[in-house]
Amino acid sequence: MPVAPELLEILVCPECRERVQPVHEGTGLKCPTCRRVYPVGDNGIPDMLPDEAKVED
Repeated sequence: MPVAPELLEILVCPECRERVQPVHEGTGLKCPTCRRVYPVGDNGIPDMLPDEAKVED
């Protein structure tokens, strides 16, 4: 289940405060600045904890 568009408008990376963008068919939210990808659960709720994020190129 993808993240609701209303929620995407307000979500920011907790590390650098940049807006996140959906990636991997909606299963993750990526920060374009620090390249962290936060997982999105099956319920459409993102896990925005920095310890749960993976850094991608």
